[in-house]
Amino acid sequence: MTGKRRALLTIQVDALWSSTIAIMLLLMGKFLTQRYELLRRYSIPEPLLGGALSAAVVAVAYYALDFRVEFSLDSRDTLLLYFFAAIGLRAEVRTLVKGGRPLVVLGLLASTFIVLQNLTGMAVADAFGLDPKTGLLVGSVSLTGGIGTTMAWSPIFAEQHSVLNAAELGIAANTVGLFAACIIGGPTAAWLLRRHQITPSGDFRLAVGTMDERSTRFNYFYVLRALFLLNCTLILGLAMDQLFKDAPITLPTFVSCLMAGILIRNLPLLTGRDVIETWPGTLKGLALISDITLGMFLTMALMGMQLWSLEGVFTFVIAALVVQILLAIVYAAVVVFRGMGGDYEAAVVSAGFSGISLGSTATAVVNMSAVTQRFGAAHHAFIVVPLVCGFLVDLANAVIIGGILTL
Repeated sequence: MTGKRRALLTIQVDALWSSTIAIMLLLMGKFLTQRYELLRRYSIPEPLLGGALSAAVVAVAYYALDFRVEFSLDSRDTLLLYFFAAIGLRAEVRTLVKGGRPLVVLGLLASTFIVLQNLTGMAVADAFGLDPKTGLLVGSVSLTGGIGTTMAWSPIFAEQHSVLNAAELGIAANTVGLFAACIIGGPTAAWLLRRHQITPSGDFRLAVGTMDERSTRFNYFYVLRALFLLNCTLILGLAMDQLFKDAPITLPTFVSCLMAGILIRNLPLLTGRDVIETWPGTLKGLALISDITLGMFLTMALMGMQLWSLEGVFTFVIAALVVQILLAIVYAAVVVFRGMGGDYEAAVVSAGFSGISLGSTATAVVNMSAVTQRFGAAHHAFIVVPLVCGFLVDLANAVIIGGILTL
């Protein structure tokens, strides 16, 4: 706990109950989006609805009833690995080859945004009479970098730059940013489609989920084959992750699983065979499992948030995040959309950019999933955005943060 007020009682919710609650919350989000057209119109992610409600209830329990609820979320990160393994298994070589230029362009756009994000945070910190370097904690450290980058850099800010509440600032900014990222992505894409009169793809072969779950047929073998391939991919991905541990650049584990999926899908193609196409229905099974695992991951991430971490830094964090959110919206809708080609794929990438700039890779993909489940597949976006998030952005962020701190 990071706030000034200490809860009198802590309730530990075990793994089984935590996962059961997450399923219930995700079902509620699905129900609400099916029932209310407004939520579908703006492509509000389903996990946001249930996860945000849980976080609010937990906060009320903390402040009003003097007890703290802690969920056991050990399975959360494994769900993310399954999701990215499935994305890799759906990626064909010809799609990746086409993705070369957009990968570089989005990486450059994201790197430029990191600089703008940090300059903005530093300006707000200076306006509050704080050391400008404190603004990095409400900039790319917590927003583009996420909670992992925040916890990695916090000791450096505290010990070398005398920012004693570095962890609290970073966690608070990350909390607000994650919620905001879920909210702005879908509406940004919907506005772009209307504003530029873009024709959606209408492609039913989604990377995540289905456009109409009620009309999609599955059978036992679709799902079982998909699970078998996913487990094989995770085995290879985790082995690759161990090999990368000694590499000069640290890669998130999900990138290793994504790369493993790409290898398993495409190496047999060199011999003229396609594992996925050999087993009819496997793509449908992968899409269904992807939808469930990603939805569960983000629901669990949101329901486990501790909103009381905003105590003591509320005014500064909120002021900084209002400016950062506006910057992210404008940059995604104008710069990213045009830079990525100004078409339907670019609109989907723009929805995902809010996750890159304010939340996490999972948030970016959830936003894109919400858009594509309404308007149709965007296969390119689902390869480019995770690769940029998982590799190029993390590398650029570390270099930029380190460079600013040396000034």
